[in-house]
Amino acid sequence: MDTLLSLRVFAEVAEHKNFSAVAERLNISPAMTSKHVKHVEARVGARLLNRNSRNVSLTEAGAQYLLTIRPLLDGLAEAEAQLTSDSLSPRGTLRMSMPVWMSNPAFAQILTAYHQQNPHVTFDVDLSGRKINMVEEAIDLALRVAFKLDEGLIARKLAEVTFQLAAAPAFLDRFGRPKTPEDLINAPMLAYSQVAADGRIRFGGEKGLDIKLRPILVSSNESILHQAAVAGMGFAMLPNWSAQNDVKDGRLETVLPEIAWPKLHIQAIYADRSYLPAKVRSFLDFLAGPDGFSAVLK
Repeated sequence: MDTLLSLRVFAEVAEHKNFSAVAERLNISPAMTSKHVKHVEARVGARLLNRNSRNVSLTEAGAQYLLTIRPLLDGLAEAEAQLTSDSLSPRGTLRMSMPVWMSNPAFAQILTAYHQQNPHVTFDVDLSGRKINMVEEAIDLALRVAFKLDEGLIARKLAEVTFQLAAAPAFLDRFGRPKTPEDLINAPMLAYSQVAADGRIRFGGEKGLDIKLRPILVSSNESILHQAAVAGMGFAMLPNWSAQNDVKDGRLETVLPEIAWPKLHIQAIYADRSYLPAKVRSFLDFLAGPDGFSAVLK
């Protein structure tokens, strides 16, 4: 049996979690699809997939094996493509995970500009702040500002994001406008669970103060925190660039604007590969370039 084809079949089944769909995609029978997977399992001497009548999932050994062979298969596909092309161009589906607050016109402009330059790349985007298994879910790239890096993954810093404490004018009329950081102690806080779930914020850089606010809404969804702030529920720590229109139009006010508020970095998370597919490498370079985040984080 063709071992290389068997590896490709295994990788497709692992990522699509469906034997029948892969069989149709590769124009082979479901029975042959199963034989290819069994051939790989026999060669490595381990069960790589859990399968029953309802679903297919990777075993721990299968997840590790997929992490190893996926870049090799991608590299082979690109090497084959290079034989028929003068230059290797990015192509294929780029599967990404990014936080909900990136669902905005500015990031849509970034995707549009990249696609205009790379029309053979399509996007499959998961918008959430949840913890993901990049191997199990076949995610090429995750964009995060707060994360714990799992083994086998690496991070690339793309941009710095400055935050600002903000609240609605009507809320500040009721609560009062803080004059000092101490005025915020035990104040109602709309807290991002990935950064300040307990309501604690550090002010003023390295020599600043730790101030403890009182969380009344905690969420990993940044958009609900933003909207709750506009509705007048409490104080929220928001990226400057995402809050600036609401501040300009009077829906929000900045609080203690002279304070050196926290800064976080947008980082790209991806599998630790010695060879990155062209679609991933080119998109990373685009995000870090003049038409990427630097064009919108002003």
